[in-house]
Amino acid sequence: METTTTGKTLEGTVVKAAMKDTCTVSVERFEKHPKYQKFIKKSKKFLVHDAGNTAKVGDKVSIREIRPLSKRKHFTLASILVSAKTE
Repeated sequence: METTTTGKTLEGTVVKAAMKDTCTVSVERFEKHPKYQKFIKKSKKFLVHDAGNTAKVGDKVSIREIRPLSKRKHFTLASILVSAKTE
């Protein structure tokens, strides 16, 4: 019997792509303040496995959770949603 567990899938923006097979993706989310009821934008950076260095800075990407590949890298690049403009 095979069971596949799917991890989290997040969307974010590539902010750094200088490492080999790794890029840094910033994921933003909105959170409501408990007392003042105002929505606050919070962001977190994830190290993402990008085999072949396909993502460029500014790309909107989808990332998927996988088994840990290193101390801080536990996401892989699922797809590039929107390419950044190259000028």
